[in-house]
Amino acid sequence: MAPAESEDTGILCRLDDLLAARGMTLTQLSKLVGVSIVNLSVLKNDRARAIRFSTLHAICDALDCEVGELLVRTPRG
Repeated sequence: MAPAESEDTGILCRLDDLLAARGMTLTQLSKLVGVSIVNLSVLKNDRARAIRFSTLHAICDALDCEVGELLVRTPRG
């Protein structure tokens, strides 16, 4: 059986915070990294189940950040 969509993975995506800090929109990031706004929105809203390393690399390049600034561990529960 597949896990529920609201399953707590213990990973939080800080994409919204990083975009705000850089004065960038999701649309601008989408154009820079070549990933659809829908897919970035899924990531931003912590609904992503997986992310390709190439996408992660492109996002970090565009936002001039490290992976650990984008994805952080959180306590489960």
